[in-house]
Amino acid sequence: MALPSFSPSCSESGGVTCSQQYGTEPGNLSPSGHLLVAIFLGIIGSLGFFSNLLVLVLFCQYRVLRSPINMLLMNISLSDLMVCILGTPFSFAASTQGQWLIGEAGCVWYGFVNTLFGTVSLVSLAVLSYERYCTMLGSTEADVTNYKKAWLGILVSWVYSLFWTLPPLFGWSSYGPEGPGTTCSVNWHSRDAINTSYIVCLFLFCLALPFFVIVYCYGRLLVAIKQISGVTKATARTREQRVLIMVIVMVICFLLCWLPYGIMALIATFGRPGLITPSASIIPSVLAKSSTVYNPIIYIFLNKQFYRCFIALLHCSSAPQTSSIKGSSKTTKICLATRKLPENQICNAASSKCPTSEEDKNSTANTKPAPHCQEETKTWHLQQKPSVILVAHYTP
Repeated sequence: MALPSFSPSCSESGGVTCSQQYGTEPGNLSPSGHLLVAIFLGIIGSLGFFSNLLVLVLFCQYRVLRSPINMLLMNISLSDLMVCILGTPFSFAASTQGQWLIGEAGCVWYGFVNTLFGTVSLVSLAVLSYERYCTMLGSTEADVTNYKKAWLGILVSWVYSLFWTLPPLFGWSSYGPEGPGTTCSVNWHSRDAINTSYIVCLFLFCLALPFFVIVYCYGRLLVAIKQISGVTKATARTREQRVLIMVIVMVICFLLCWLPYGIMALIATFGRPGLITPSASIIPSVLAKSSTVYNPIIYIFLNKQFYRCFIALLHCSSAPQTSSIKGSSKTTKICLATRKLPENQICNAASSKCPTSEEDKNSTANTKPAPHCQEETKTWHLQQKPSVILVAHYTP
């Protein structure tokens, strides 16, 4: 006996038709196609659940990981974990049966939570990039205000995402079936003005704007990283570059997963009817869901701090086996070549380090330059740009 279900599949002769829902001819997946999608969703859901749960366990277990930057990373893991719990299992079950199984209300709920958590992840990446930008180009030491800023960033990511994902529940566009009828999302296929305006706003403010913030912030950081080449110690420079590479790889992977979905949505909204078939649209949807898997992998394999804690967890150790981690947040100041050096150091070229204590500062302040150095000092200062200091509150 067949179970009653809401099935927006194009194979259904009654109810929602392909031309009404998609503006296209029937293009359902074959039973083997549904099975293949179910296998991929099962793998993505399982890996995403356990890997994100592992990252959250590491964060709760080891205090050394509880830095402001890592709090933003945990926000991303939490939203990804929610997708694996509240979203992927239902699309997996629907794919095994070839139709949606939890009714029209369940379809609306599924579309809302998946859109919300996906938006939270992307907005959190933008907040993370801005926090890295402010931290590395700031001039202040790590303090409790950084944690307040991190909590504020987390709050902003959720409020902002809710602001853009709640409107379809109140009449500005809607949530409904997509693809061959085994997943649900925003209604990309309606051509009316209300729905089109929402799609444009969602694309601009939830994909394009965060992407612009990410590119701008990391672009500026890359320029700053290049400026310290040959000036600072190699270990400090390598540390900063490793952290930057980790976050950039994370952003690139996210965009590779979500850009096809965004492009598909725009084509479905503004392109020729029938250009995006239901069966073809399932590929960007599966790619978007795979974004829940790669973030934890990046944390563990590209971040030495998380990796050490992961090894410690495997050995049932209460602390990472390393002497280089002594606190939850390590600060590294990098003085660029544009800093203002004491006059005696300019003349003698004896050191490129910044004074590190009051005694050093007093000794250099009391040292009077030789007469022949004064003109050199004046000329050298006029040629320099304002000083820039990189501060990193994160130890990979």
